Amino acid sequence: MAQVAPMDTQFHVLAVDDSIIDRKLIERLLKTSSYQVTVVDSGSKALEFLGLLSEENGAEVREVGINLIITDYSMPGMTGYDLLRKIKESSSLKDIPVIIMSSENVPSRINRCLEEGAEEFFLKPVQQSDVNRIKPHLMRQKRQKVTSNGLKRKAMVECLSPEKTRKYNNLRGIFWQNICE
Repeated sequence: MAQVAPMDTQFHVLAVDDSIIDRKLIERLLKTSSYQVTVVDSGSKALEFLGLLSEENGAEVREVGINLIITDYSMPGMTGYDLLRKIKESSSLKDIPVIIMSSENVPSRINRCLEEGAEEFFLKPVQQSDVNRIKPHLMRQKRQKVTSNGLKRKAMVECLSPEKTRKYNNLRGIFWQNICE
């Protein structure tokens, strides 16, 4: 079964982009911020790396140790949105935070991704300030694994309207960002 990497080691990010230039840029930015990075050039290769293609065929998903996935939205074959949905539908991967990035500022696309479970939507070119916004998501994931009442909080959030849930998540992210700095 796929699991999140141990939190006492370097955070491991899977970066997915069909553009070699954008892949190299995001890889460099993430490595500069001390993340371990694995890059792939398509959504299907990401699923293969995550072992999700095996899960669909009934096989056991291997442990991959990914803490976060950052993916381009517009890719041939499987879009970043399609990849997001596959990950969030997987019982073994659904808790891994996913960030979508795109060079196109399309509000309906951004909202759709956020509603499907994306943590953030970055506009390209991705900059260091964007990468700096990743750490709170990783820290939240760490707390959720450690905190025994994580399920209670999740149940409480699910009872709220989508707008209130979004506001709650934003405020919680700002709170933890300030604490973690």
